[in-house]
Amino acid sequence: MAKGLDSAGLTFRQDYFGDPAGWAALVRLLRDIFSIDIGPLRQLGGPDPTSMPFGWFDAEGELAANLSAFALPFVLNGRIVHAAGLQSGAVRPQWRGRGLYRDLTVKALDWCGQQGFEAVILYTDKPSLYEAYGFRALPLNRYEGTAPAPAIGATAARPFLPANADDLALLQLLLKARSPISTTLSVTTNAAMFLINTQLDADVRISFLEDCQAAIAWKMDGSGRFSLLDVVAAEIPSLAAIFGGLDIASASVEVLFRPDKLDWTGAPQPFESGTVLMLRGLGDDAPHFPAMLSPMADF
Repeated sequence: MAKGLDSAGLTFRQDYFGDPAGWAALVRLLRDIFSIDIGPLRQLGGPDPTSMPFGWFDAEGELAANLSAFALPFVLNGRIVHAAGLQSGAVRPQWRGRGLYRDLTVKALDWCGQQGFEAVILYTDKPSLYEAYGFRALPLNRYEGTAPAPAIGATAARPFLPANADDLALLQLLLKARSPISTTLSVTTNAAMFLINTQLDADVRISFLEDCQAAIAWKMDGSGRFSLLDVVAAEIPSLAAIFGGLDIASASVEVLFRPDKLDWTGAPQPFESGTVLMLRGLGDDAPHFPAMLSPMADF
């Protein structure tokens, strides 16, 4: 039988992102537990405005445990799902074993139900922790194939620098008006996560294709393989147009979402990253084709 909640010495709070001290406590918690710094998000437009954090605070104002929910509509098999995401789940070592995280999970899921969300998704490296709450793992697949011939006549892309105020403003406009990257599995809006993910991985490059009014998130590994992480645009350009604008040479391509809008075909391959995408709700619905959410939507 699960142990009951022991919250002695702690105070429960929710909806504290508007409080600078509460936000700073979350930044410290994630930095201390995961070595992730979400502090720059304040300069990139702030956390998702739909966020609802739940946390237990100690007497000094430090977060002992946190779990945050936020609206995350996503496309599944051509239908927009009214869903929520759970993120930033963490408990400091000295407060573990007291039922705090279990309590926050119940509170967050209850809130999601009250808001009328039809599904909840999350990433975790401990899937068994969430199976008891009705979550199930979704298979994730990337695509590999031969690089297309670059489109001729494309205007050269330029680097997007989110730290530059003009570039940030343009990127925010593109994120607001973006189309889902895939009809099988993709987020519809997730600006805050896209922006912070530009800061969390130094290898990610963001380029602006003016002809297509598209922001391209991509990488190039040491072997010369091109990895396409995301495309932010009202109309998704072809992979050939992307190659033409980036003016790069690559024999092989890896696309980290289903490329059904790219006018390119690759072979699906299981995506293994150490984390699992889990879904609660929607019966036994699953992607009809091999797919994954863009890494720029990681939360």
